[in-house]
Amino acid sequence: MDLTRRRLLTGAAIGGGVVLAWSLFPRAYPNPLQAGRDEFVFDAWLKIGSDGVVSVAVPQLEMGQGVTTLLPQIIATELGADWRQIAVEPAPVSGTYGNVPLAARWSALWDPLFPSLADDPDELLAERFARGKRFTATADGTTLAAYEMPCREAAAAARTMLAQAAADRWGVAWEECEARYGFVLHGDNRLSFAELAEEASDYDPPDPPPLRPDAPSEEGLPGEADAISAFPRLDLPSKVDGTHQFAGDVRLPNMVYAAIRHGPLDKAELVDFNPYNTRGIRGIVAAVEGNRWLAVVADNWWSAEKALDQIGARFRVEHLVDSDDITQRLDDGLRRGEAHSIAVRGDGYSSGGKADIARRYEIDPGVHATLETASATARFDGDRLELWIASQAPERAREAAAKALGLRLRDVVLFPMPAGGSFDRRLEHDHAIEVALIAREIGRPVQLVWSRWQEQVMTRPRQPAHLLLTAQISNDGQGRIEAMKARIATPPANIEFGKRLFENKTSWAAIRDSEGRADALACEGAMPAYGIGHVSVEHVPVEIGLPCSRMRGNAHGYTAFAMESFVDEVASESGREPLSYRIEMLGDDVRLVQCLQRASRLADWGGGVDQSGQGIACHRMGDSETGGRIACIASARAGEGGVRVTRLTAAVDIGRIVNIDLARQQIEGGLVFGLAMAMGASARYRAGLPVAQRLAALNLPTLADSPEIEVDFIQSEAEPFDPGELGAVVAAPAIANALFSATGLRLRRLPLLSDEGL
Repeated sequence: MDLTRRRLLTGAAIGGGVVLAWSLFPRAYPNPLQAGRDEFVFDAWLKIGSDGVVSVAVPQLEMGQGVTTLLPQIIATELGADWRQIAVEPAPVSGTYGNVPLAARWSALWDPLFPSLADDPDELLAERFARGKRFTATADGTTLAAYEMPCREAAAAARTMLAQAAADRWGVAWEECEARYGFVLHGDNRLSFAELAEEASDYDPPDPPPLRPDAPSEEGLPGEADAISAFPRLDLPSKVDGTHQFAGDVRLPNMVYAAIRHGPLDKAELVDFNPYNTRGIRGIVAAVEGNRWLAVVADNWWSAEKALDQIGARFRVEHLVDSDDITQRLDDGLRRGEAHSIAVRGDGYSSGGKADIARRYEIDPGVHATLETASATARFDGDRLELWIASQAPERAREAAAKALGLRLRDVVLFPMPAGGSFDRRLEHDHAIEVALIAREIGRPVQLVWSRWQEQVMTRPRQPAHLLLTAQISNDGQGRIEAMKARIATPPANIEFGKRLFENKTSWAAIRDSEGRADALACEGAMPAYGIGHVSVEHVPVEIGLPCSRMRGNAHGYTAFAMESFVDEVASESGREPLSYRIEMLGDDVRLVQCLQRASRLADWGGGVDQSGQGIACHRMGDSETGGRIACIASARAGEGGVRVTRLTAAVDIGRIVNIDLARQQIEGGLVFGLAMAMGASARYRAGLPVAQRLAALNLPTLADSPEIEVDFIQSEAEPFDPGELGAVVAAPAIANALFSATGLRLRRLPLLSDEGL
């Protein structure tokens, strides 16, 4: 039997039946969905009520990207439902929903001895891990790759069962029936899903389910600026009127509130505090000591936070993180560190110290700066723990909380909540452990909310990096790059992250166990889309003592900045116009050329000369077959107030577009996120603490700073690519190149216009 990802769900389970999945051996899972009153379960993905409401189970975290609209849209389209009858609920914990493509992509993080065996989403090792470990993590834009086909198959099976029930009533062949707008139709006959749900749920699901001929996509030209999706976001009304429930909105009977203080980075130990300093503050319930933190619990959060301000917690720290020390370590690594070969094209390239051009780029740690700080609510009765929390990796958070309390995993229930922004910040789960321990000590339901300052202290930023790009240039006067090498000095942050996520290790233990290891994910995006014949990419792992993690764009955030700045520099020194220079080297990627041409027309590209303040950049994420592309033209200038960006124009190719509104929102939001990374959104450390304590200190763009943004999409029949990170990585190099056009100054450090930016 040919086992592939698309054959994992073999049939639909009915009302508590069995969903069959395969790993290295067959395994049966109880159907994770439970029918409510007057509801009928058709599969692990959907239920239909006697009122016609179709409830869709979504196993991914809603953190603003619109996943609770995207997956229901796929089911509604395949099922033939009316969008107004669609409802959403979080999917329960089950191996049925394993994110196999992400498990394969992260194979080196959970199985470092045999990563090559699982580097294809169809490989059985990744299947076994994702389903056996109930790995449903939301990351790396894998939602469609992991869940589009299972959703379509489930909806197609349910549609067939509804048609069979209707056909039997009418005495016709079910193949002659059609499902549209929540009804099954045959000639003049019409029955609603509500009328058919109960009897349809008793039919056997077809194997294989008959899919509609066309995959879900926007109709017409996706590049039309006035295109409006027929599937408005389901979460939008409640977010507009303030009724949307986040983790901090949970309210339980007899609940108290906790604030917390963490020690400086890294390996801090709580040694002393004075509880008597809080005697004048009303509502204090207790103080709870952790090994590396102190929490105060009160009948309101503000009292708890005020008590912590006065309680005088003191910590002993073995190593104090300092930015000057980090910079020195990265500099030493770039100059003299042992390099690991990550990728080679052609014969590779090594200049031997005689490169025609060499440029160095430096990137500070990037911070997530989510609007919602870490928040969680817990209730513990001595035997059972209940958690309300937003988590991108909920089963890992659940396991960590169970281990902290010495509970069996089955005695921990996690209620997934949406996140008020994440950018991969909620892949970490320290607050799940903390709130579980506090709830055990207090004996009452407790809600823990980190202050903004504590969010800054505990943020594990995107790793800093120093990059050296060297190239051999053609001697025909055209300035073509014939060979190049990217040498990247940065911590093996993804290996370190994997140690925390999958092995529940402390930050310093994860750093220790990752030291010196090559991290291919830390070099993503360094292999250029340009047709350069000979390329080498090297990683120099550097231990910097700062716990780092994943962030929107990940390594592409600094490799795209370095590559597109470097290409612009080579073009300038060769006397070449930046747009045509790029197009000339992109003969093997016509789709990216189309993005450049479309963006240049939209932005009235003037060549980036004569102090025009226009800068251009492009980038591809993923391989040439399935990757997403973006080209961006920025108009910017430098002034006394810093960087002023007046316009960002982007042309995007993300293959088949399922929901153009979501795609546009993600690109626009990504461009603003990239603008933030260009202007600030970075962390510097002194004595183990971040220098910036508040959002206002991060120089984030305000509404007044937000430029005019225009986004256009290239029509494509390629497989869909997640748009969430493309804008986030292309904005900074486009802005840097625009500032060169405006001022003649090359800025080679992120954030731009920092002290060492020139």
